[in-house]
Amino acid sequence: MDVKFTKRFESLKNSLDALNEAKERDLSDSFVLSGTSAKFSITFDLSWKVMKDILVQHYAITDFVAGSPREVLRKAFQAELITDDIWMEMLSVRNRLTHDYDGDIIKQYCVKIIDVYIDIFYRFCDIAEHVIRH
Repeated sequence: MDVKFTKRFESLKNSLDALNEAKERDLSDSFVLSGTSAKFSITFDLSWKVMKDILVQHYAITDFVAGSPREVLRKAFQAELITDDIWMEMLSVRNRLTHDYDGDIIKQYCVKIIDVYIDIFYRFCDIAEHVIRH
C-alpha cells in the first residue's frame, strides 16, 4: 500500500480513538454531542475511503462508476471487507447529521453511535489491517 493509504488509515484509527472517547463523556452536554457527531462523520468518511483504497490497491477493483460512498460500500460488501447492511444505515445517519442544525438527529443516534457503530468501525479496522498484511 502506498504512503497516501497509510496516512489515511492512520487518520482513521486516530479519529476512531477520538470518537471512542465519547463513551467516557457526558452525553447530555451539547458540546460533547456536536463533537461526537463531527467525529462520527469524519470516521465514517475515512472508513469508506480506506475501503476504496483497499478495493483498488489490494483487490484491483476499479469498476466504480462514481466512487460514491454507497457504491464503495456495495463493493466492500462483495469483497467481504464489511459483513452487513449496518454500513448503509451508518451512511444514512452520516448524511442526516450533515443537516442537523438543531442537534436533534445526534441526540437520536448518539447512543447507537457509541454502543454499536464504534464497534463496527473497530471491526473494519481489524479486517483492513489483516488484508493489508496479507
